[in-house]
Amino acid sequence: MKTQRGAAILTAMLTVVLVATLASSMLWQQWRGVEVESAQRTRVQAAWILVGALDWARLILREDARQGGADHLAEPWAVPLAPARLSTFLAAERGQANVEDASAGEEEAFLSGAMEDLQARLNATNLIDGDKLHAPSVAAWARLFKYLNLPERELNALTQSLLRARQTSASVQPRPLVPKTSSELTWLGLSPATLQALAPFVTVLPERTPVNLNTAAPEVLLASVVGMDMAQAQHLIQQRAARPIDTTLDADQLVNNPAVIFDSAEHAVASRFFGVTGQLRMGQTVMQEQSVLQRDGLDVKTLSRRREVVPPQAARLQ
Repeated sequence: MKTQRGAAILTAMLTVVLVATLASSMLWQQWRGVEVESAQRTRVQAAWILVGALDWARLILREDARQGGADHLAEPWAVPLAPARLSTFLAAERGQANVEDASAGEEEAFLSGAMEDLQARLNATNLIDGDKLHAPSVAAWARLFKYLNLPERELNALTQSLLRARQTSASVQPRPLVPKTSSELTWLGLSPATLQALAPFVTVLPERTPVNLNTAAPEVLLASVVGMDMAQAQHLIQQRAARPIDTTLDADQLVNNPAVIFDSAEHAVASRFFGVTGQLRMGQTVMQEQSVLQRDGLDVKTLSRRREVVPPQAARLQ
C-alpha cells in the first residue's frame, strides 16, 4: 500500500509539472505572438508616418521652387524639425487642449527630420567626363584630400576605378560596379577611415552637378574654388549669411580677389538634389529613413529611399 501511495504521489507530481510546463509554454507562445504583432504594427505605422514626412518635404521643396531665386540656408527647407510629439498634432486636429488626453492609451511617438542640399558637396560623378577623367574635378578632390591630410594614393585608386566603371569599352575587364551612394566608394579604393573623414563633404549623384556657393561648407569651397584659402572661404560664408549670393558674379565681388576663380560650370547658387532624413521614435523603437530627392521646376521626385531600425542611443540626425 505504501508503495502504491508513493507511486500515486509521484505520478501526481509529474502531472503537475507537465501541466505547469505546458501552461508556461502556451503563455510564452502567446506573449511572443503579441510582441511580434506589436512590433510589426509599430513598423507599419512608422513606415506610413515617414512616408507622410517625405511627402511634406517634397511639398516644401515645391513651394520653394515657386518662389524661385537662389537656394540658401535661411530658407524653410533648411530648418530642421526638432523632435515633436505626434500627440500634439492629434490634439490640435481633434480640438483638444490637453495633449495628455489626446495620447491617453497610445504609445508616445516623436518625429524629427532634416533636409540638406546635396549640391553643397563634391559629387563623385563629376570626376568622370565621358570616357576620361575631368581634370578640374580631380583637382578639387585633390585639394580636399590635401586639406584633410588623406592619402593621395586612395584618390588615384578611386578615380581609376570610377573610370573603369564608367567606360563603355568591352575590353575593360573586370569592370567595377558604378556606386550609387557615398558609402559604396569603399568598393573603389577608399578605406573606411578615409570615407569617414570625407563623408560630410562628398556625395554620389546620378549626374554632374555644380557646387552651390550658398550652402557649401568651407572645406568644400576651399576644394572647389581655384585659388581660395580657408580664410577666404570663411569670409564668404559670413557674407552669404548676411545676404545670399544671387549669381557667381556676386561671389566674385564678395571675395574681391582676382586669384580666386569662380566657374559657372562648376559653381551655382541654386540646387536640384536634396537629401531628407526622417526619424520616428515610438517607445524603444527608432526608425530612420534617408531619401534623395531631385527637383526640376515644380516636379520633385524621389530617387532613392533607405529605411532602417537604429538603436535609440545611436539615433541622431546626420
